[in-house]
Amino acid sequence: MSFSLVRAMATASAAAVLAVPLLHAPAQAAAAEYVALGDSYSSGTGTRSYIADGTSCQRSTKAYPSLIAAARGYSLNFRACSGARIPDVTNTQLSALTAATSFVTISVGGNDAGFADVLTECAKPGWMSNCNGAVDRAQAFINNALPGQLAGLYAAIRSRAPNAQVVVAGYPRIFNGEDCNAATFFSPAEEIRLNQTADLLNSRTSTQAAAAGFGYANPTSAFIGHAVCDNPEWLNGLSNPISESYHPNVAGHASGYTPTVSGVLTGVALQVTGAMRRTSAASASSQAATQRQYAAADRSIRPKEFTAPDLTSKAARVAARKAGIDLEKWVARH
Repeated sequence: MSFSLVRAMATASAAAVLAVPLLHAPAQAAAAEYVALGDSYSSGTGTRSYIADGTSCQRSTKAYPSLIAAARGYSLNFRACSGARIPDVTNTQLSALTAATSFVTISVGGNDAGFADVLTECAKPGWMSNCNGAVDRAQAFINNALPGQLAGLYAAIRSRAPNAQVVVAGYPRIFNGEDCNAATFFSPAEEIRLNQTADLLNSRTSTQAAAAGFGYANPTSAFIGHAVCDNPEWLNGLSNPISESYHPNVAGHASGYTPTVSGVLTGVALQVTGAMRRTSAASASSQAATQRQYAAADRSIRPKEFTAPDLTSKAARVAARKAGIDLEKWVARH
């Protein structure tokens, strides 16, 4: 056998040996698909930093869906949008779900119950507001109409994402019994009723989530001691811009929602680290690019924002006269 033939055979044999691990090397697993649905408490309104996706949805890389995706390496489709109600989720967000979706989170119901309008009414001085009436109407909706609407929505989510782990996120209590904001006038009794309304919303939502076979992440305990006027606050009080008001801030998402939701979604209560924050922040451009394809649909959502009391309005002057109040003197004292 010639030397050249021996060398050729040896070279071929070595190439075959080297080729074996390449032929049998497993393909890199695709990132799990995570779709975040819902309203402003999921989009990140209140964190003051939003991706440039051409919408008013106020999606933030500081919000819990982005932080969870960054920590777990999930492929995030961040559909949650400020102002979304149940019909908005149905009409503009559910199309993101498929049989390949692995994880879904959602918070919704607060806008349907008119919570921004309730807060707007209750923030007025007692002599010009009907806070109890507004709370009564919201609670009636939560008790009577909301459960059926949630049941329909949850069934649609399961139909579109039959293989997904789905977690419904609730709402925290906003108040701690005092009002430290100079331009609002929530009384302690009103704050108690507003917190009770949040609890009622959570109760009805968790019941429907369980009936659908979904997990439920209740943030109530995590936010105790961190309400508006607590130190530190995880929820904004009256803010500028006003759309930031009465929403979880950066700390609320990092320390409140992220461990609470991730614990139910993945079995691990994630603690946010600097590396997680940096990875999440670095995803802003790709998230924005993904959401721009939905921008036309998202623009159909009309957020209902809290409105601060206007004591210069005609309504305020009329209410003051009816209550026998000298408005100018009252304003000067307050």
